[in-house]
Amino acid sequence: MSAASTSDQQPLLSLRGAAKTFGPVVALADGTVELRRGEIHALVGENGAGKSTLVKILAGLHHPDAGEFLVDGTPVSFRTVADSKAAGISVIYQEPTLFPDLTVAENIFIGRQPRGRLGLINRSAMRRAAERLFDRLGVSIDPDRPAEGLSIADQQLIEIAKAISIDARVLIMDEPTAALSGTEVDRLFGVARALRDNGAGILFISHRFDEIFALTDRITVMRDGRYIRTHDTADATVPQIVREMVGRDIDQLFPKEEAQIGGVVLDVSGLSRTGVFHGIDLQVRAGEIVGLAGLVGAGRTEVARAVFGIDPYDAGSVSVNGARLRGGDPQAAIDAGIGFVPEDRRRQGLVMDLSVGRNLTLTLRHALSRGGLIDRRAERRAVEEWSTRLQVKTGSPEFAVSTLSGGNQQKVVLAKWLATAPRLLIVDEPTRGIDVGTKAEVHRLISDLAGRGIGILMISSELPEVLGMADRVVVMREGRITAQIARADATPERVMHAATADTLEMAE
Repeated sequence: MSAASTSDQQPLLSLRGAAKTFGPVVALADGTVELRRGEIHALVGENGAGKSTLVKILAGLHHPDAGEFLVDGTPVSFRTVADSKAAGISVIYQEPTLFPDLTVAENIFIGRQPRGRLGLINRSAMRRAAERLFDRLGVSIDPDRPAEGLSIADQQLIEIAKAISIDARVLIMDEPTAALSGTEVDRLFGVARALRDNGAGILFISHRFDEIFALTDRITVMRDGRYIRTHDTADATVPQIVREMVGRDIDQLFPKEEAQIGGVVLDVSGLSRTGVFHGIDLQVRAGEIVGLAGLVGAGRTEVARAVFGIDPYDAGSVSVNGARLRGGDPQAAIDAGIGFVPEDRRRQGLVMDLSVGRNLTLTLRHALSRGGLIDRRAERRAVEEWSTRLQVKTGSPEFAVSTLSGGNQQKVVLAKWLATAPRLLIVDEPTRGIDVGTKAEVHRLISDLAGRGIGILMISSELPEVLGMADRVVVMREGRITAQIARADATPERVMHAATADTLEMAE
């Protein structure tokens, strides 16, 4: 770790006792964090712990109601994002917001383009400056290519280049690896370490403990809007951090219970879509959890979307309980008893302008109707039940779902489908962006559904989740199934071999 992280060093940034309320909702009661020069500092906590509110205060999006905020030992009061940037603070979000029609260089220097004698933009100078920034970061990105079509990883690197172009000394990375492959994560971490070694302070927010312990120098824990403790990473343990995050021990992260496996619920035969996936043969039985594993881009999500009828397929068939489904018809899939929790909760799983309650009951509108009108009392009961079961943290179910944290939004998507008691539930990355305590609860719910005879097709990029929850692991590589491995035989090495090797392995 960096030698610059010494206890007697003046903090680069210090927030102490920050508080923020929104009407009756206390979003932050004691936001406290200290960031030193030349360190990577993890900020951890369950969804709803106050991390996002704290970051928005640092970024100038929110003004705290109370507390002390210092940069280089000097009190500051940010009223705008521009104030934060002027103080050398830059936020790298999970989903960058570049202008797709502009080039990489134009995105970096937008509003600050170098100009020539006549006031015209000096494009060659802008290109050279962008190249120098990427050289500093040790990455290769063409400054002249449009931003549209760039991977999330490259977009994040462009945001980092933009930050160092304005001499940002504090970089806040908010869940930066959620959508990245292993290689892209390694590249991002290399850039983060180089920035740290050059004296920058990096605040790193993540739910992934392997990344936190591999990358960071210190860890600050938050719970229920309050500061709990700061650790030197080298002296901390995962169980210790988990206890402080959730206020209790997580006895079992993967509470998989044995379920009686019944007849075939889902039967996929020869499913193919040109250039996407080919010859997919897949079955899910009642009470069985089938884990669909593979590297990013293997075609797992595409198969799930085709099964549910969102995307078309060229050949093959999908049957539920022996009845063949009409392709390209999600309503037919829903009527057959399929629920689908998509990977992208904001764009595909929720109506962001609607309330929490309305989102929770979107799939129950027919069941809650009496004579064509919604039974509001029954609706309120359903909302209360599922909000409680999944511990959705919200001031009121009448609040817009867009006001919730990412993890609580994911809970709403899960609740929406679990409330329908489906025969088959397809869950695509069910715990992405969810804290460790909520992960255990989601896993419990999935295991409970399987115990009630519901078939589960679970897509996950987290290998421990697949191995911990699945009765059978189906592995995909480049649009094809390369292995089917029974739970007793599934090991990390065997799954990764099937996900990366050319050979086909069928193990029951």
